[in-house]
Amino acid sequence: MSSCEEDPKPPEVTDGENDKLKPTETPANHTSPTIPPHSNFLYGLEDNPPWFLSLLYGFQHYLAMIGGTISIPLILSSALCMNDDDPARGALVSSIIFVSGIITLFQSTFGVRLPIIQGGNFSYMVPCLVLLNSTFPPCPALSHPPSNLTLETEAETWQVKLRYLQGGITISGLIQVFIGFTGVVGALIRYVTPLTVVPTVTLVGLSLFDMAAKDAGGFWPISLLTIFLATLFSQHLRDVKIPCPAYSKTNGFYTLPCQPFKTLSLLIAMVISWVLCWALTDFDLVPLGSPARTDKAGDIIRNTQWFRIPYPGQIGAPIVSVAGTVGMISCVFSSIVESIGDYYACARIVGAKMPPKHAINRGIGVEGLGCILAGLVGTGSGTTSYSGNIGIISITKVGSRRMIQYAGIIMMVCGALAKMGAVFVTIPGPVIAGVFIIKFSIITAVGISTLQYVDLSSSRNIFVIGFSIFFGLSFPKWLQAHPNAIQTGLIMLDQTLSVLLQTSVFVGGFLGLVLDNTIPGTDKERGVLLWGTLDEESITNVASSSYDLPFGMSWIRRATWTQHLPFSPTFKGFTISKAVSKS
Repeated sequence: MSSCEEDPKPPEVTDGENDKLKPTETPANHTSPTIPPHSNFLYGLEDNPPWFLSLLYGFQHYLAMIGGTISIPLILSSALCMNDDDPARGALVSSIIFVSGIITLFQSTFGVRLPIIQGGNFSYMVPCLVLLNSTFPPCPALSHPPSNLTLETEAETWQVKLRYLQGGITISGLIQVFIGFTGVVGALIRYVTPLTVVPTVTLVGLSLFDMAAKDAGGFWPISLLTIFLATLFSQHLRDVKIPCPAYSKTNGFYTLPCQPFKTLSLLIAMVISWVLCWALTDFDLVPLGSPARTDKAGDIIRNTQWFRIPYPGQIGAPIVSVAGTVGMISCVFSSIVESIGDYYACARIVGAKMPPKHAINRGIGVEGLGCILAGLVGTGSGTTSYSGNIGIISITKVGSRRMIQYAGIIMMVCGALAKMGAVFVTIPGPVIAGVFIIKFSIITAVGISTLQYVDLSSSRNIFVIGFSIFFGLSFPKWLQAHPNAIQTGLIMLDQTLSVLLQTSVFVGGFLGLVLDNTIPGTDKERGVLLWGTLDEESITNVASSSYDLPFGMSWIRRATWTQHLPFSPTFKGFTISKAVSKS
């Protein structure tokens, strides 16, 4: 099936055995509230679009994530005291793109197996900057570097700093691998209820509005144009069909009706705005220094080499320090909470069964592997799920796992072709911000939609929802404005609390978890009964086999010992032996 078919129909998927069910069918005795229809998806989770469409869809996701990803090494390079024209800036950019591609491919194939992009984790910026500022002297004025510093001396200076960051990121990744693959995360999932998911997922979108607004404020006309075009294409023109050329041996050249605005709306909007910014820059119609200009990264492009494959230890062995490690570990917990929210949100959008324990365990474990690889390579950040790209799936109606795998390959190619990766640094911030605003608004709405499972006439539920979201927004903002407010006398504890309590997703999700599991309420009132029913029956009957490994499942099912592995698709949970339970 392709977007060029005249009457696209949802594909049939099996329930893992012999029966075939349509994606929108539900059991006859199912009495759930209205479930968002997924029949208008051109490609579902298990569908495989043609390779050329997969490339386009994957490239769309790549462009949508690149702005947030490359901003991490660009911010970090200044803190590492790199000069503006240092080609190492481009090397940092290509390294994080390359690593993100590897982990995206691995996560979508062997991890949680949902169409989720992996990229640099902003949570690591706080402990990284704290470590650099507290361990090393401030950077000299980069516009007038000391004459006695050669290029080699400058490189040695920033490389030592980066190796300290590598040590902390690598150790934190090892801890996340342990938490995931040993089943610690899955064991706690039983306490994750709709009233925990609502503030967690909702705050993923709400907590990032100020970042999108700040970037859009650099040049609102371009941001508004991007928003207008994306809305026009994805909502008003999504069913418009245009003739597209096609060829076959029997019929020769002919045309088919296509729906490009339904699946490529964000890509088309971004390209139009990007080209417009290029034209405005070329004719000098925007002032120098404006975020809407496309020539701000010219030095990085010129100084970046054409071909470069990042590899572990490329700038030396990581240096492990206690201060750096503790600060990075705090990022692990906030990242886990946010990623679990992303898994649930993505599953709901594509109409899949809620992720089982083994899939969540694998997903978190793979993200830990990503942090280890990022630390060893020297990206200056760990990796995590990108919430915004989940919103793109809802807009474009393409939820194929294959699409994200192609996106991972595109990231690896652009990371290896370093100059090509550096070209995308020219995408103006206002263009990215326009896409961010749309993506984060979709994620916020997905979080709110989970309220359909709970009793909204209950004052208990109203309190849990309102307080978790409001406090999750307000307290981190206050703490960001007062970074020295936490003074326990232990620097490492201060850093840990600072990172956790400045993360809205962690604060709101933690409050929702604690309040919903401690305040008295019936399972029906809390939405647990309906939530569990949907979890077992699957919203759209996308089989639970969607979370199985891509190969070797027949052997895994025959081997009984795999049932005790927390990351195995046959995992039954940790149980106490009958002899012990009887006693």
